[in-house]
Amino acid sequence: MTNKIRLGFVGANVNSTWSSQSHYPALLASPDVELTAVCTSRPESAEEARQAFGAKLAFHDFREMVISPEIDAVAVVVRVPLHYEPTKAAIEAGKHVYTEWPLGRTTAEAEELAMLARAKGVQTAVGLQSRVSPALLYLKELIDTGYVGEVLSCHVTTMRDGALERPSSRNWNLDASQGANTLTIANGHVIDALRFVLGDFTRVACMVTTQVQKIYETDTQKFVDVTSPDNIRVSGRLERGAAVSVHVGAVPWAGSGFRMEIYGREGTLVTTGSVSSQRGEMLRVQGAQGSHELKDLTIPERFVYVPDDFPRGDPFNVGQMYALFAEAIRTGQSRLPTFDTAVDLHRFIDTIKQASDSGEELPVA
Repeated sequence: MTNKIRLGFVGANVNSTWSSQSHYPALLASPDVELTAVCTSRPESAEEARQAFGAKLAFHDFREMVISPEIDAVAVVVRVPLHYEPTKAAIEAGKHVYTEWPLGRTTAEAEELAMLARAKGVQTAVGLQSRVSPALLYLKELIDTGYVGEVLSCHVTTMRDGALERPSSRNWNLDASQGANTLTIANGHVIDALRFVLGDFTRVACMVTTQVQKIYETDTQKFVDVTSPDNIRVSGRLERGAAVSVHVGAVPWAGSGFRMEIYGREGTLVTTGSVSSQRGEMLRVQGAQGSHELKDLTIPERFVYVPDDFPRGDPFNVGQMYALFAEAIRTGQSRLPTFDTAVDLHRFIDTIKQASDSGEELPVA
């Protein structure tokens, strides 16, 4: 293995929105990972990506890329329904794999991939970037060391932009069966951040709804039906006894972003961001002990795993992920959210949906 981890990237289209905002700049700035091979669905776009990112190899079939002896690991950054096949192929080829969240279109897909990865003994990472956010790592440490004392309650909101119209090429995720919507993605990240900081639920009630049931297609000039949920309201109780409420929604205008409020017997902690918990923006952390006035808290440098000059914004937490991914591959010891982490979250989201469908408060296994 070379000094840098040699990465093959599935979904390397230069026009990909999330990859362009996060993965590409993170990889090009990474001291730990080299973008060695790129893969798209067409030879022309693969070659375009190779030239754009200075990759050594270009493929238009992920099956060929994953068996290349010139790569050590694979990143799968494509639409959620397409995660399964390249992730499975990479594991079967003995490659370490970083797949974006959600891991699979369904929990069954995620379970199969996690089981296969364990059997093959490869390192895995799933794109739950909240778990490498310096602010949330610090928040977890503050909770664990008693900053607020006994946690009594927590309230989390995330309101993000949800378009009322879009071209037909971007309407595939309006179908709930595709596994990529506000329940699984935005809510998944927020619920994961909450559980990372404060621990698991013991009981949960929920209301999952689709408030915008038709969206206008700008190219066809037609309204199309929407089955994907866009508002998720969760209430429950944590293993530590705290009462919890969560509201995650896609809203047409001026979404207020992310806010987590944690109230304890001895203090309060609040963290906020303009977008969401997992995005690369450095979240603001505030605290109060024995006072009603919140004060800004300085996030310790020990929670930063990338160089000082690493690009801020969306590349940052993705860069944190790649730094720990390289560490796990080199040492065999992982500090990452793994495929097993993903399976646990998939199952909890299933419980949330079941609670909503049944109208009942449910125990969490």
